[in-house]
Amino acid sequence: MKKSKPKKFPKQKQKSSGSQSKMNPEPEAISDGYIGSGKLKNKIALITGGDSGIGRSVAVHFAREGADIVIVYHSKDKDAKTTQALIEKESRICLLIKGNLGNKNFCKSVINKTIRFYGNLNILVNNAAEQHPVDDFNKMDLRLMEKTFQTNVFSMFYLAQFALKYFNKGDSIINTTSVTSYRGSEHLVDYSSSKGAITAFTRSLGKNLAPKGIRVNGVAPGPIWTPLIVSTFKDVSDFGKDTPMGRAGQPSEVAPAYVFLASEDSSYITSQVIHPNGGEVVNA
Repeated sequence: MKKSKPKKFPKQKQKSSGSQSKMNPEPEAISDGYIGSGKLKNKIALITGGDSGIGRSVAVHFAREGADIVIVYHSKDKDAKTTQALIEKESRICLLIKGNLGNKNFCKSVINKTIRFYGNLNILVNNAAEQHPVDDFNKMDLRLMEKTFQTNVFSMFYLAQFALKYFNKGDSIINTTSVTSYRGSEHLVDYSSSKGAITAFTRSLGKNLAPKGIRVNGVAPGPIWTPLIVSTFKDVSDFGKDTPMGRAGQPSEVAPAYVFLASEDSSYITSQVIHPNGGEVVNA
């Protein structure tokens, strides 16, 4: 029987980027009914922010579809090792790399370590992000704004450029943007602006690489139950209730979109964005 998705969450608050193991309830990485069919057999996929939330879910789905994984994460060792164990449970290999994606040299080392370890790279999922809610724009910490863009946007340029040296026809890049890229957010001006940049980056790079047969697409989640939420908002009890579906989504409801975009099922799709957002209609 399919598990029901919660419409309300207990009050909770975490510091820093949040830990998935401490969330109540813990986000669902993959549904019991998801059956892999070898869509990504023998592919090598690099996923940033893959230790928890959407990134963990994408990693586990990719592994169930036959891919070996590289997880890049910032600081949560316990979450990263849990994700690694979930991937190994799928009889796939997982390489963990810890560090700051806002640093260009670190991004270069990530690609180099991946190639040394696996000898190949086929899929890049740019998913890592941070956000810092501020109600009064005049009180925004501009240093945090710069850090947000370094993590959310600059890292995508760094990793994509370094990874493309090893990409071939049929390989793909998938970027995580957001519903806030399309409708904005009064509380997340810097975050939503960074996501707008990611949407434009996806469309532009997709056109640039189309002649080479390398596809670039994006996913723009709506309210999804992840550690980022409990670490940045004081009250999450009604999180997601304002969607047409009346609830937040689970990472397991987003990750299959990444599987589709990474596989041959989407061979005629590039520069596009998929919107798993609970029914909100946006200008796609």
